Amino acid sequence: MKRTFIAAGLAVVLSAYGSPGKSANTTGNPFLTEFATPFGVPPFDKITLADYKPAFLQGMKEQKQEIDAIVNQRSVPDFENTIVALDQSGKLLKRVSSVFYGQNSVNTNDEMQALSRELSPLLSKHSDDISLNPALFARVKAVYDNQAKFNLDKEQKKLLEETYKDFVRGGANLPAGKQEKLRELNSRISMLQLTFGQNMLKETNAFRLVIDKKEDLSGLPESLVANAAKAAEAAGMEGKWLFTLHNPSVMPFLQYADNRALREKIFNGYINRGNNGNEADNNKVVRELITLRLEKAKLMGYDDYASFVLEDRMAKSSDKVYALLNEVWTPALAKAKEELADINAEIRKEGGNFEAEGWDWRYYFEKAKKAKFDLDENQIRPYLKLDNVRDGAFYVANKLYGITFTPVRNIPLPHPEAQAFECKDKDGTHLGILYFDFFPRASKRGGAWCGTYRSQTYQDGKRLAPVVTIVCNFTQPAEG
Repeated sequence: MKRTFIAAGLAVVLSAYGSPGKSANTTGNPFLTEFATPFGVPPFDKITLADYKPAFLQGMKEQKQEIDAIVNQRSVPDFENTIVALDQSGKLLKRVSSVFYGQNSVNTNDEMQALSRELSPLLSKHSDDISLNPALFARVKAVYDNQAKFNLDKEQKKLLEETYKDFVRGGANLPAGKQEKLRELNSRISMLQLTFGQNMLKETNAFRLVIDKKEDLSGLPESLVANAAKAAEAAGMEGKWLFTLHNPSVMPFLQYADNRALREKIFNGYINRGNNGNEADNNKVVRELITLRLEKAKLMGYDDYASFVLEDRMAKSSDKVYALLNEVWTPALAKAKEELADINAEIRKEGGNFEAEGWDWRYYFEKAKKAKFDLDENQIRPYLKLDNVRDGAFYVANKLYGITFTPVRNIPLPHPEAQAFECKDKDGTHLGILYFDFFPRASKRGGAWCGTYRSQTYQDGKRLAPVVTIVCNFTQPAEG
């Protein structure tokens, strides 16, 4: 259960009724003690696959004992002995979860994915055991209903409100029969979401467009050709060129490749991931996921799943989402039609006797952009070297907020390609560690995101700085 809210300046109060379940690390498992590394980052170089499951099991066991201690104490519920204690529970579980799921996204393998499927029902049950614990909710509700007498500051009020809301949205107010059904739904939904992502990665990695004739590379930038040759060599196909469905490969191929048949092949491979009738097909997964999400929403008293999800988001309701989409739709459609006219004009200019298809859009849009604006991305590319762009972002942050970013050497990295920086405030105090992981690989899911290997929190009244990672899938620069 993800309760990683910031309780600024608050002390851990488990000592008031003992600290059960503290780990004695006699196994050498890195997770069972605080990380003895610079800035307390995870010791990625020492963690093995065999370390994860025992740490997860121990972490769930310890948090259960901590929850039991909160519930069984005789003290009248107050903010510290209930809300703070709950927020501070599960430290080991949070520690191993942050690392495991972070690494499972950026450097996974078959064994890790199998373990994530094994853990999914266990973690779903553990989360529900907390959310649906009636005695625990009774204490949380007692604090929530009597919050006026606790003289809480705004951070404490926020933590209390989010904790109470988390229980209600987790089904704490449902009758016992419906809670049991909610458990079943949560477990199955969790597994389906995991399966969908794993299938997408399998499908992305399974597709290969291998080119062995140099003329089929016509139109492609030199850097893309060099990277394709490097990828082919790594796959044991030296002398050929390998293109994949990872965005830095497929997108520029669609944008620049003169060979229309090859553009069509890689485009269809891209849009049909999870739709190939094989073991990684996601059609059944999506249908079941939609059905179960709707069933969960109705069980919780909502008309549909969108209403359930949006209640906790900025938009609040599907009506507001559609209002925004409809507001954008008219000008967006007009712009798309204008671009399509430009694209078809470029097709006619080249003597083509066909209407633009999906695999033509990026290619002819690039030509139309060149014709209308004399703009060529490849001419701009030398000015946007990745390190320069990164340093530019650092410069802006420094000018706006006084934050500095200093490269950190000799620190464990989540992957050998990652970079590490120490962030300091304008007065020189340590703010946290920032990792960058820029380039795609077969063990990494697509897209870009910001994640944490340790969330910012407070322990014994002292701030515990975050360890943050920014993950991207940029084209890796070719040598030279």
